[in-house]
Amino acid sequence: MTVNGADDVLLVHGGTPLEGEIRVRGAKNLVPKAMVAALLGSAPSRLRNVPDIRDVRVVRGLLQLHGVTVRPGEEPGELVMDPTHVESANVADIDAHAGSSRIPILFCGPLLHRLGHAFIPGLGGCDIGGRPIDFHFDVLRQFGATIEKRADGQYLEAPQRLRGTKINLPYPSVGATEQVLLTAVLAEGVTELSNAAVEPEIEDLICVLQKMGAIIAMDTDRTIRITGVDELGGYTHRALSDRLEAASWASAALATEGNIYVRGAQQRSMMTFLNTFRKVGGAFEIDDEGIRFWHPGGRLKSIALETDVHPGFQTDWQQPLVVALTQATGLSIVHETVYESRLGFTSALNQMGAHIQLYRECLGGSDCRFGQRNFLHSAVVSGPTKLEGADLVIPDLRGGFSYLIAALAAQGTSRVHGIDLINRGYENFMDKLVELGAKVELPGKALG
Repeated sequence: MTVNGADDVLLVHGGTPLEGEIRVRGAKNLVPKAMVAALLGSAPSRLRNVPDIRDVRVVRGLLQLHGVTVRPGEEPGELVMDPTHVESANVADIDAHAGSSRIPILFCGPLLHRLGHAFIPGLGGCDIGGRPIDFHFDVLRQFGATIEKRADGQYLEAPQRLRGTKINLPYPSVGATEQVLLTAVLAEGVTELSNAAVEPEIEDLICVLQKMGAIIAMDTDRTIRITGVDELGGYTHRALSDRLEAASWASAALATEGNIYVRGAQQRSMMTFLNTFRKVGGAFEIDDEGIRFWHPGGRLKSIALETDVHPGFQTDWQQPLVVALTQATGLSIVHETVYESRLGFTSALNQMGAHIQLYRECLGGSDCRFGQRNFLHSAVVSGPTKLEGADLVIPDLRGGFSYLIAALAAQGTSRVHGIDLINRGYENFMDKLVELGAKVELPGKALG
């Protein structure tokens, strides 16, 4: 089911536990990047376990604009990408495809290698705090690219072959790490990246690049060394499952006192979340095919929680779990250290009856980079509180799914506006809600 338009409204009749089984496929934070990597190859690539989400459709469109043939493979969720005839794309077409996504910035390195130039329009994405792209351009300059700012975006050129360099990230940014990897693999010489992100999705991208012929070594101190090669081939790869979507459904089971089997969920990439889920009072059971999450009855427990880069508690897990924490007994402390504005979504939860107070100080953990910068990046959640239906406007991807969870856990009916944003990272989420017994409807058309 595809929902179009920024003003889509979903009516959610809350108070019913979510029960049943859903499936998660490849990770949103890996699949589009693996698709970009196909640009680097001299032969076709085959990617499996691809979810039908908007970010995938955006990248598919951008690849096709640049002459890459993209077609379905032999099994559901499989894409075959042939980059044999890469070409320049029309600026207006790029802008039309890329306006709602930040992924086009990652096309820079591959296009500089293949064409000698690239164009990047203004970028979209979720408004959850500073996500500066200047660092991406600084990195590309270090590799030898020249960048010209134009009215409609940034024009990049590589007068000569890009050269390996030494880069130290001030913060282990996932996007910056991806940029370096996708650029360094065909650059001349060795690139040394210090303070790199080491998320499971980064490791999976490295696996993709290694299958193509790249030489990449990961050290235990967050240092990645890439030895550039002259040519890369294609790859065949099955994307790792989306641990962020799996955790969102786990939080939905907890908040609604439900029981959800998430087929495709994997323990190894979710260990930190699973520990926290258990501390709150949630139950789970792991088998070879997935993980079952449920509310075992009784009171949920308040906790102190601090988000961090991997292997810490992921920032994308925080928002859905906060909804469940509104039903825990006592005071829970949440310290957000990755995105300074990510707790802004809690104001709508308070309108529904939650008691959440935001603070500028670093609460419940170590000092972080936001501590002296006047950002409301810590929260105290007092519970349990009864949630009531409300009008909700989705602010960002994870916050949007969190509003759905809150509406499902609340008494009464909520109107959730802007649900199309959730399609960026949650495949067929409305069909899944119906399969789990949620009472939701588009105005004029009942879904469940």
